[in-house]
Amino acid sequence: MQADFRSDTVTRPTQAMMQAMMQAPLGDDVLGDDPSVKLLEAYVSDLFGMEDALFCPSGTMTNQIAIKAHTQPGDELICSHLAHIYNYEGGGIAANSGVQARCGGDDLGRLTADDVKALIQPSGNVHLAATRLISVENTANKGGGSCMGLPMLEAIGQVAKSHNLAYHLDGARLFNALVRDKEDPKSYGQCFDSISLCLSKGLGAPVGSLLLGSKTFIQSGQRIRKRMGGGMRQSGLLAAAGLYALENHVEQLAEDHAKAQLIDQWLSECSWVSERKPCETNMVIFKVIDSHQASDIQERLASSGIHIVAMDSQWLRFVTHMDINDAHMAHLDKALKSL
Repeated sequence: MQADFRSDTVTRPTQAMMQAMMQAPLGDDVLGDDPSVKLLEAYVSDLFGMEDALFCPSGTMTNQIAIKAHTQPGDELICSHLAHIYNYEGGGIAANSGVQARCGGDDLGRLTADDVKALIQPSGNVHLAATRLISVENTANKGGGSCMGLPMLEAIGQVAKSHNLAYHLDGARLFNALVRDKEDPKSYGQCFDSISLCLSKGLGAPVGSLLLGSKTFIQSGQRIRKRMGGGMRQSGLLAAAGLYALENHVEQLAEDHAKAQLIDQWLSECSWVSERKPCETNMVIFKVIDSHQASDIQERLASSGIHIVAMDSQWLRFVTHMDINDAHMAHLDKALKSL
């Protein structure tokens, strides 16, 4: 048996999702007339109470468009030292926008309002890069799927407003946080200037992310998307998959969280595990003892048909998703006990 715990991006479309894709009315989204794309964008912007949305190929693109739209070359943004935009987007902050990052926060990928205040550059000092943007990530990938929660996010939002700074959310796995904390999407729409949402992770769509914001912001984003080569033609095929996922797959995220909790419990009983990050959603990140290497554990599990990601020489990650079933879990339990 093969069980793929590397990421929630490895899911395959269900038969019902495939049928929705095949039946989607299509146009040309670059020309602005794909009805399925327009329906998806309207659905999500309404869900979050924001003015407009832009469908893009990936979360990296939606994040990079947001950074470009909010800043000018030579500016500075504030983010966690574990942030996806800082660690996993190919240096895009610098390459695409000419912006540098000022980082802080804890080892779960979270920033507090006080962290942000301490990182804001004094506006009158010409020797320093001007702070223009605050970006947070919820849930935080390198933090083990940790959730910041609305009170913490709203406190940062107040700091952003008081310093006239733009405020962006990398919400690649935001629906995991919404389900876990029973939060209202419209509260997020009121908090942020822009939000990036991925459809191709826990929600199970094959491709696609959305950028949300004001109409003026999204108009700017359309121009940047064009420059980046992100305009797609009959992308209603993909938009239909995303809409199906939003209408049918959100509640099942709680099942993914329950499976992750079970894996976390199993790892707590393994003598070769020295540390685990708190398991809050669908990720389990853990560290092996000093006498072991992450790659050794990864290879031994792979030999049993279980595939996971090594984050570095000591840390590894399990991610649960809709394609992980009870048989996969039982297979993993047996393999962990045999190590």
